[in-house]
Parts: sequence; C-alpha cells; structure tokens
Amino acid sequence: MNEKIFIRQTHDPRRQKQVIFLSCFVASLFFLLLTRLWYLQVVKTQDFQSKSESNRLRLVPVAASRGTIFDRNGTVLVSNRPSFSVAVIPQEVKDRDALLDQLSAYLGIDRTELLEKWEKGKGRARYYPIVLASGITRDQLELLEEKRLWLPGLDVEVKPVRQYEAGVLASHLLGYIGEISDDELKSEGYAGYNSGDYVGKSGIERSWERLLHGKNGGRQIEVDARGRILRTISENSPVVGSSLVLTIDAELQKRTEQSFGEQAGAAVAIDVNTGEILAFSSNPDFDPALFAGRMPPDKWKEYLEDKRHPLENKALKGQYPPGSTFKIITALAGLEEGLINERTTVVCRGSYTLGGSTFGCWQRKGHGAVNLRRALKESCDVYFYQLGEKLGIDKIAAYSRALALGAPMGVGLDNEKGGLIPTSEWKEKRHKKKWLQGDTLPASIGQGYVLMTPIQLASMIASVATDGVVYRPHLIKRIIDQDGRVIQEFKPEILARSGIGTRSFRLVKEGLSAVVNEGGGTGGMARLYEVHVAGKTGTSQVVKLRDRKGGIPYQYRDHALFVGFAPYDKPEVAVAVVIEHGEHGGSAAAPIAGRILRAYFEGKGTIRRPVRQGAAADTGGGSEQEPASTEQSGGEPQGQEEQ
Repeated sequence: MNEKIFIRQTHDPRRQKQVIFLSCFVASLFFLLLTRLWYLQVVKTQDFQSKSESNRLRLVPVAASRGTIFDRNGTVLVSNRPSFSVAVIPQEVKDRDALLDQLSAYLGIDRTELLEKWEKGKGRARYYPIVLASGITRDQLELLEEKRLWLPGLDVEVKPVRQYEAGVLASHLLGYIGEISDDELKSEGYAGYNSGDYVGKSGIERSWERLLHGKNGGRQIEVDARGRILRTISENSPVVGSSLVLTIDAELQKRTEQSFGEQAGAAVAIDVNTGEILAFSSNPDFDPALFAGRMPPDKWKEYLEDKRHPLENKALKGQYPPGSTFKIITALAGLEEGLINERTTVVCRGSYTLGGSTFGCWQRKGHGAVNLRRALKESCDVYFYQLGEKLGIDKIAAYSRALALGAPMGVGLDNEKGGLIPTSEWKEKRHKKKWLQGDTLPASIGQGYVLMTPIQLASMIASVATDGVVYRPHLIKRIIDQDGRVIQEFKPEILARSGIGTRSFRLVKEGLSAVVNEGGGTGGMARLYEVHVAGKTGTSQVVKLRDRKGGIPYQYRDHALFVGFAPYDKPEVAVAVVIEHGEHGGSAAAPIAGRILRAYFEGKGTIRRPVRQGAAADTGGGSEQEPASTEQSGGEPQGQEEQ
C-alpha cells in the first residue's frame, strides 16, 4: 500500500524579514553604484578629461614684449632683451625637496628663497608653471639643460626684460620693472597677469604700465612622460605693448644730469609755451637694470646708506621751502593789491621787528633804501617781510593758487607731491592754533610752512614768463603702436589763467632780469652772454643752526635754489634747480641752471661757441643767504612742515 507523505510548510516571519532586508540592501548598494557611475561619467567627465589631458598637455604662458620708450627726437631710451626664467610644474614634481636642493646648488640661490616662491604659487593649478628664478645666465641655462632628465617638472621660459640703452640716464623718470608681487596679482588692476610677469614698479614704467605691458599670449603643447615637448597643439600670440614718445630731450637730459656732479638735488626744464618737460633730473641716480634681476646685496646696501638718497625721486616727490624764489609770488600779490609799485621804497637795516620777534635779513648790515627792482635783484628780506605783513597769508595763498601752486600738477607720474601753500584756516585745522603775523613773515620769503616741488618751481617761473598762463607740465608727447602709428597725441593743456595783470608781470620780470644781469644781483652765475636770462635765487633753511660754532653737518645745511627763464623778450624755456644742502642759491644752484640753459640753446644752435665756465662769476654779485637769525615769540619755528 502506497502511502503519501505530506510535508507541511510552516510560515517563519523572522526569516521573511531577513530576506526583505537583504534585498533592500542589495538594491540600495546597486543604486549607489549606479549613481556614482553616473556622477563620474556624466557630471565629472570634464574634470577627469582635463586631468587626463594635463598628463600630456601643458599650457605655457608667453609674455608680451613691453613697449619701447623714446625721447622727443626718436632716440631709444628703453627697449627689450630676452631673459631666462626657471619654472616648475608642481604636478610633475615627485620630490620637491630634492628638486629645490638641486636648483639651489646649480643656480647659487638660497633654498629658502626658492621655497618661498614655491609656496606663493600654491594657489594656482598644479599643472601651471611656478617661476622660481629669473634672469639666470646662459651658463646656468646650459647646466640645467644638461641635467633636465634628472629635474622632472623643470621648465625654462624666455621672457623679455628691459634694456636701458643709456644706462642710468633719467633713471628716476623712466623707473624700473620687477617681478609682480602677490598683492599685485590679487588686485583688479593686474587682471590677466601671470605669476613671474615683470611689471613697472616706479616712474614711467609704473604709471603707464597698462599701455606698455601689452597682452600676454600662450601655447598649448604636448609633452612625454619626461616632460619633453612633442608638439605644439595651439598658440595664442602675445600682443606687444604700446610705445611712448616722451617730451624729454635725451641730450639735454644728459647735460642736465652731468651738471650736478656729485651734488644731490633735482632740476626740471620746461617749454614755457606748451608745458612739455624737456629735462627731468633727480641726483644721485641709480641703475634701473639691477631691479629686473637679483639686486646685488652690496649695491642695495650702498643705495640705502647713501645720505643723498639716490632712490628718491626728488623732482617729483621732493618738497622744499622755496626760499627767496617765492618772493616772486609775494611781489605779484603786492602789485595786484596796490600795496606797492615800482617806486615804493623800504629801508632795510638788516632786520625787521614785529612785536617781540626780530626777523633778520641775509644781509646783516642791511640794504638801505630799496625799491621792488632792487629788492628782487639783491633779495632783500626786509622789503618782503613788510609787504607780507600788509598782505596777510590768505592773500599770498590766493595768488599762489592762481598760479596752480599748492596741489599736484598732474604730470603723468604716480605719487606726485603737491607741496603746501598754508592758509590761516589750514593751520587751525592742522595744528589747532590760530595763524599769527609771526607766521606770515617767514612765509612771505618762502620759509615757514611753505613747500614746493621742483616741478612746481619750474611751472611757477614758466607762468611768469607767459604772463600768467599756466600750462600743465607733462612728460608724454604721443603714444604709438608697434608699427609706428600714432594712437594718441598730447596737446598743450592750460591748467589755469592767473588773472594777474601784465604790468605786474612786467615789473617783476624786470627785477628778475636784474638778478642775473646787473652788478649786485644774486644770480650772476646763471648769466649767458648770447641769450638774455632772467631768474631768481633762493636759499631755504633746513633747521636753525646759524649760531652754531664750527661746521654744520651735511644734512642740516641750507638748500640752494634757482628758477629762471630765457630768452627774456621771447621766452622759450624755464628751469628750476634745487641743490640739497647746497647752502647758497647764487653760488650753488645758479651755475647749474646756467649750464642747463646753455645746453638747451646749444642744442637749438642759438649758441655756437663754448664759453669758459665761471665767466659769469667775474661780473660780481651777491651770494644770497636767508635770515641770519630769527627770534620769534609769536610765530611757529621756521622749519619744514610735511603736508
């Protein structure tokens, strides 16, 4: 008998839950894998493709050549030459420390310096080159090429750097270039620049950086596993920067700088009818080529320790008490206000007393009875003390500003100083004190708080030559492209019209002519026998050390100044000279101004024969100084006041 066996299936809820949980886990895991695959294949495809390409493709930036700088006659002042820089591709470097050790040994550069530049480039893409050293020699280049197989990630770039054709000529005006800093790279003004680029750091190079720099290009190249170039895939050519034609005359600039010798100071020569700056000198100079590479430590130390401050642009930023050259302004104000005329006479006994203060004249024995012409010719301080007292500081300031003084002239260079023309309101705001008459007397002869730059001094005397028409001093004549086509031409710009009457200018100019050309005039050493020169000397006190026994240290000696123009009847050129610590305007600054004017007229062919240096000294004439002593109870000390 066949028996049927029945197996009874029992329902196990616990087992069923385990199966469901396992199924969900497997499904979730599968979903995550699909999601990750979709993310990698779709979302991140561009990133991975870029990383893959970077293993064999490299983007090499190509620096643009900077524009050339010419003088007004087409003489090349600044051009370009190739320079080699060492860069590395971080992505291709497996042992950074070993590479830096090798480069330090091969290039003779401190490892810390290389590491610092590496760290600065960390924020950029790993396949982008980081410049570690610039301006390497050809011998160093050959050594690196020999060792290339053992220096993974190494890249040698060729970049154009500046070639200063005339050496140190006009170094403060032209400025210098240097490697772009981290702060500059981050600023909006340097958008599009790359690490390792050279940019202007001072002078024309800095102020006209955007025009001169051009536009960088680049090359996309394919390399093998060792970093050797296989082919160029694409190339974007750089755009050469625009070139500048300056108003400067290179030969006049050279003669101007030579006229200083070893003395510190500044000189500016300007075309009175256009405002074009013909010579712009700050002495001592420096070598701008040194700043494009690694500055020798001994040279840097020499620059820093030189008491004459060779790195300071004195023509642009030097602010000096104008001394007796400022008497021109005081005289014009007095004539316009009707306080004096050509016959007004003042008796000078060597000093003038106001309240409890005594203000001395440079001529201690006094000048006797002087009118305006003689007061300018012999630079009588007492005459202008009394005139300044009658005018008051605010009127003196108003006539100064009528000639655009007391503010930057806008010459086209960064960080131009504006000098200082004080007013009663200015002193109350700045020093919380009232303006006193004891302050006005020093200001009337260009001392006290009054400060001017050499550019302002040149503009002041140029505006006297043009009877009050103030042209903006400027340095750029035109901008041209790489093919020589004119992009922009700069025309004369009238900055101000003084509103001062021609009669007042005529009387002042007659006095300025006497300063240079008549016996007893303080500026006889600026005289040219072939051309009629007019001008004014000045000596500005640095600190009050008149009563000190023995020699005065260099840094405390008075500054010497001279301003002048020529020819007298039909003015063409004006010049301002400041000799730091030169002591006397008539003996230190006037001869230099005479040499500059001679160089200008020799360049034009007006003067054809040389004249023995110092011939003007045979004519006699005073050697002006500023007040021998000043005892003030009401006024502020006579010293420089920074704006």
